[in-house]
Amino acid sequence: MITRKRLVASVAAGMLVGASQVPAQDLDDTSFAYVGSWSSLSLYQNFERPFWERHLPEASGGRISTDVTTFDQMGLGGGEVYRLMGRDVIEVTSTVADYAVQDAPELEGLDMPMIAPDVETARKVADAYRPVLADAFAKRYQDAQLLAVVPYPSQMVFCNAEIDGLSDLAGKKVRASGRATAEFLEALGAEGITLNFSEVPGALQRGVIDCAVTGSLSGYSSGWYEVSTHLYPLPVGGWDHVVTAMNGKKWASLSPETQEWLMAEIRENYEEPVWESAVEETREGIACLTGEGECTRGDPGDMVLVEATDQDFVEASRHLEETILPNWANRVDQEWVDRWNETIGSVTGLTAAK
Repeated sequence: MITRKRLVASVAAGMLVGASQVPAQDLDDTSFAYVGSWSSLSLYQNFERPFWERHLPEASGGRISTDVTTFDQMGLGGGEVYRLMGRDVIEVTSTVADYAVQDAPELEGLDMPMIAPDVETARKVADAYRPVLADAFAKRYQDAQLLAVVPYPSQMVFCNAEIDGLSDLAGKKVRASGRATAEFLEALGAEGITLNFSEVPGALQRGVIDCAVTGSLSGYSSGWYEVSTHLYPLPVGGWDHVVTAMNGKKWASLSPETQEWLMAEIRENYEEPVWESAVEETREGIACLTGEGECTRGDPGDMVLVEATDQDFVEASRHLEETILPNWANRVDQEWVDRWNETIGSVTGLTAAK
């Protein structure tokens, strides 16, 4: 249940983010068991793991210790980790918000196809929706505390088939990165396929699917350029935000000073660096996939870069307004629709309605 006391505390914590002056000796002597996102991808390797495994223990003067793993290293698919957190099995965890929309459809409001065509808009959207996400996590997962919202690079389309633009996805079998993306693809005349991220390369190679959606750098890191030929950079899959939350009992066990300190550390030394890197990681991912531009992460691929046209943007936006937003509004209570309109709607000029 979301109480007024909890809401006030959450707002206060948000106001203190970035301004914590709590000395290390005032922190709790405690530990965090953290379950991160995909172990093979840049987000975990360059940001999550260094922050939780090294930065927090060092910044706390050794008062906080951590145990760090990922959901795929645990043999999980990623969609169940918030549920396990709500059952007190996991203390702190991160996963793609879209993976959990069956449990909490209001999370889907954060990231829809073409709602944020650039990272600046994506950041404004995430910041605006943050109080809504905080309440959703508290309600759905036994008073869980929202800690962070960060993006993967722009979610684009990889095809092992020749395409010249958005309209060529019609008739194709396309792995979607989430339910809203699948609905968007189906509005285009494609078949949206649900498939675990790790299964995509084999499915592309065998022709089980024609195309798949993921971030540019994620696709490069996972070798998708070896089994696909054409790259379409329009963010039809949004930004696949990864959301971090803490078990409610664990959060409540921390002193106010430790809570304030932790939120400030997360904002300054995890969230901010990830957001700042999103543009560059998107750009370098495209360079590494196509061989057009500098790639510092390994040998580049030679995928064909398909340029998005103005008409593609118009068509994509039409499907967002006519199909994706109404479908989502019909999956959630009116409370969440109203709050979406007050937050993301005010940023984007869009309106969700049942």
